[in-house]
Amino acid sequence: MKIGVLTGGGDCPGLNPAIRGVVLQALHFGWETIGFNDGWKGIVEGLTEPLDIHKVEGLMSKGGSMLGNSRTNPYKEDGGVEKVLKNIKKFELDGLVVLGGDDTLGVANKLYNEHKVNIVGIPKTMDNDLSATDYTFGFDTAVNLAVNALEVLRDTGRSHRRIMVLEVMGRHAGWVALFTAIAGEADWVLLPEDGDVDVGKMCEHLEKVYKRRKCATVVVSEGISVPGQDVGKEKLDQFGHMILKRREVGRQIVEILEKKLGVEARVGVIGHMQRGGPPTIFDRMLGVRTGVKAVDLVKEKKFGTMVALQGTKVVGVPLEDGVGKLNTVTKEWSELASVLFK
Repeated sequence: MKIGVLTGGGDCPGLNPAIRGVVLQALHFGWETIGFNDGWKGIVEGLTEPLDIHKVEGLMSKGGSMLGNSRTNPYKEDGGVEKVLKNIKKFELDGLVVLGGDDTLGVANKLYNEHKVNIVGIPKTMDNDLSATDYTFGFDTAVNLAVNALEVLRDTGRSHRRIMVLEVMGRHAGWVALFTAIAGEADWVLLPEDGDVDVGKMCEHLEKVYKRRKCATVVVSEGISVPGQDVGKEKLDQFGHMILKRREVGRQIVEILEKKLGVEARVGVIGHMQRGGPPTIFDRMLGVRTGVKAVDLVKEKKFGTMVALQGTKVVGVPLEDGVGKLNTVTKEWSELASVLFK
């Protein structure tokens, strides 16, 4: 048996442990593994490297992906799908393990439905926005890094009597912002799920907090909608998503707070720092477990499936259950946050 593996979309901590799990379980079965470089681009262009025990030693503590990532969509490339199918045959693959988020696994699901490719998905995203799985690796590390940043900002905010705003990643789902705000004892959180920012409600609460202790902290998800702000024409990637690097919503919130409350405010944007660095123990364990399980699913010929964490068990679920519908912050979680903002 011979299997291929690729990591698509954005990078996140846990990818390397998952690759390690794939390779070591394949070796356990006596199989060969090859890696495709730079996501779907690698299998479109035939960019490969052999993966053996020497390649995956020391990976558990490494962030990012040793194979490289890209946001290439074979369905948007000229002849991309045909090249994928051709290279699967060329490299004599019995199975393909794809690590990715909603976009990458959406392509995997489409290839399975349309061409019956022997494919198994592993969900990864620091946004934690995939359905059918309780958590995705990358999320825990991202939140830990964001909480640390929030606590650092709080120290300087307390010293200078300022309101400190922390902008974190989260295009459509605000899980990173929500968990950061709750775990880091922030005073307010702004999520994409809430629609336009309620400026009046936010300012009323922060004014009360500021009067009590002469500082306050706010966590902002990058995908929020700020009323009255024209973001202009955004550049789209191959999956039709806006590239958010120029939106600066944290700065916009700072301007609103200074104008409405008459106090100094500052913003910290940690951006891609949330996506690198050593994975937490949780992400290392989840990554390696999902890698091993993916190879088990290949062995059982359960193609068109995705590995999912359900409770404490790692199981296989239909790929279509994990993609197409984002896992977003629910009302119950927002209500919990509101209880904690006093």
